[in-house]
Amino acid sequence: MPPTARDEDTHRDGGYRPPGATARTRAPAAPPTAPLPPLALLPVCAVACVTAALLLLTADRFGYFSDELYFLAAGRSPAWGYADQPPLLPLLTHALDTAAPGSLVMLRAPAAALTALGVLTAALTARELGGRRAAQLATAGAYAVSPVMLQMGHLLITATLDIFLTTVGVWLLVRWVRTRRDRLLPLLGLTAAVSLQVKFLSVGFWAVLLVALLLVGPRELLRRPLLWASAAGVLLTAVPGLLWQARAGWPQLAMTGVIAQEVAAEEGGRAMFLPTVLSAAGLAGALLLCCGLAWLLIARRARPYRFLGLTFAGLCASYLVVHGRPYYVAGLFAVLWAAGATGLQHLRATRPRSWSTAVVYLVSAALAVQVLPVYPVQRLTRSSADRLAMESVGWPDLAASVARVYRGLPADRRRRALLVTDRYDQAGALDRFGPGLGLPRPYSGHRGYWYLRRPADDTATVVFVGADAPYLRRFFTSVRRRGTVTNADRVHNLNWGTPVWVCEGLRRPWRTTWPGMSHLSAYAASP
Repeated sequence: MPPTARDEDTHRDGGYRPPGATARTRAPAAPPTAPLPPLALLPVCAVACVTAALLLLTADRFGYFSDELYFLAAGRSPAWGYADQPPLLPLLTHALDTAAPGSLVMLRAPAAALTALGVLTAALTARELGGRRAAQLATAGAYAVSPVMLQMGHLLITATLDIFLTTVGVWLLVRWVRTRRDRLLPLLGLTAAVSLQVKFLSVGFWAVLLVALLLVGPRELLRRPLLWASAAGVLLTAVPGLLWQARAGWPQLAMTGVIAQEVAAEEGGRAMFLPTVLSAAGLAGALLLCCGLAWLLIARRARPYRFLGLTFAGLCASYLVVHGRPYYVAGLFAVLWAAGATGLQHLRATRPRSWSTAVVYLVSAALAVQVLPVYPVQRLTRSSADRLAMESVGWPDLAASVARVYRGLPADRRRRALLVTDRYDQAGALDRFGPGLGLPRPYSGHRGYWYLRRPADDTATVVFVGADAPYLRRFFTSVRRRGTVTNADRVHNLNWGTPVWVCEGLRRPWRTTWPGMSHLSAYAASP
């Protein structure tokens, strides 16, 4: 059959050479059209449902995570943007808490649902790559037993939505490469627009993806008018947030530097980036990830999708340079798992129901489930305990410790007293649990919390949580320690032993003192 005009157009981008092609014939970028393998709907849905059930059953264990407390507080101050993120997640968190006040299950139910949908999307990605039922199930299983997917599925934080949206976006890209259906491009734009309202980090993914497309194709995608129309719509939705950032002095840029500093100082820096990526993927996931990356970059059959392997490698290199966090690349795990399972299928290196494969997945599941709070809280008293889980314990105790100091003030000073905290999560805890103890709403100079509220009273007594005396004496003439934060479970987390101060004699009015308490401003001003 002679090639059509459309076939000739796709030949410009390179790819495998069809049988009978001459040396002068340019190979198509798109894979050959072939019927998709049957979808392993029932087993994949079973894996997704078990994953969602496990996440919902553990949703109300321990307590709020630091970022969740901040989102709850930020959502009470609706805005087009926030210092450290776009507005979607704070507004969603506030809406969920309004529907069911104080319910951790309601708050985290979307995270469980998105993780379950991620399992299904991963299997669909394997199917698009030509993976049969066993490959689809292997990909879905890798998603379900990945520590990073379970950990993010347990919490409602920016990474939870960002990973899922990237997974969906990559599936749409894979489907477009196979089908060349341009009606997928507005859906891709919608995914990008939503992700840009969750995390500015998604800009990095799309930038590296664009470079990969320019390098290895299919460049035909970049010639689609509907792609650029969708991109224009994405940029339009980002304008309000960008204007907010510009008016606030671009605090997101300072936040990027703060994260890089934390990764370098506390998380092992560049040396631990790749080991942590593999650890986040899990045992089965790490094996499939390596196989998938090799298949995408080397296999002739995978050439139309090579840009995705290059995108993953490019993102890893970029985050290594800027000290990014390893889970920033987790949105591409699904396509690598799908590629690995499909590549092994073509090599006939695996068989359905293989006992060795089952053992690997069972061990992976046993290891991965440990990131969830399925154990007694007393386990967190060990030095080797999960730091993320430790920071989900003791928030009501912190509020009670502050309330004891607050109630100890003379009545006339107590009525006008202000609460200020050294960290954003401490302020979020007081905002959540303080009203039930008769505490006023708190203030904090830490990260994005500084932008939410600022004190108006120039003379009131301040109950300050955290920091140290030399720091506080820069702002107050009288600084006295009146309490110490502990928790009933005796978990020595970041709040254990935190001092609670009573500060008086503000040296300058709040309108000049408050800018000096901004942690982000201080970081941006430092050399």
